[in-house]
Amino acid sequence: MNIEVVGIGGSIDPQSQSDRALRAVLGCVTELGASVTHYSGSSLDLPPYHPDAEVPPRARDYIEAVRNADAVVIGSPGYHGTVSGLVKNALDYLEELRLDPRPYLDGRPVAVLAVARGWQASVGTLGTLRQVTHALRGWPTPLGLAINSSVTVFDAQGRTDDESTTAGVRVMAGQIVDFAHRWRSA
Repeated sequence: MNIEVVGIGGSIDPQSQSDRALRAVLGCVTELGASVTHYSGSSLDLPPYHPDAEVPPRARDYIEAVRNADAVVIGSPGYHGTVSGLVKNALDYLEELRLDPRPYLDGRPVAVLAVARGWQASVGTLGTLRQVTHALRGWPTPLGLAINSSVTVFDAQGRTDDESTTAGVRVMAGQIVDFAHRWRSA
């Protein structure tokens, strides 16, 4: 049975460290046999969410992908100690799932990672992502990644020389795929 994973995050800059870290996790998820759909940068550059407004077509595709996902990976840059507006707005669009039989992120494992140019912002952003995941009824994986981009740098293929971070990426990918399989068979 194929696991569907949706990646959400990054920044408008397609070469951002947060998007590269997200792609690293999604690459490992793919190696473990899951299918991945990735939303970041311009694909998440949506109008501010408003519950009474018509949902734009690009947002509909994104919402439908999350609706059908077995698991989600959320990555954000740490902007002033919290998630970026791009990621927050993307998560706000999940309000469209409120009336679903499986509302919001209910019954889905959610891996979260935060990348910032310092430990304080990356750890603060990671904490916020975990809180938002709980608010959306998702199940955060035990391992969350707080990445200091002044210490750990990802290349364009999502690789890094930091062995500890590489190991963490692999553990996170394994947890998300394992938990998704367990939820599916439960």
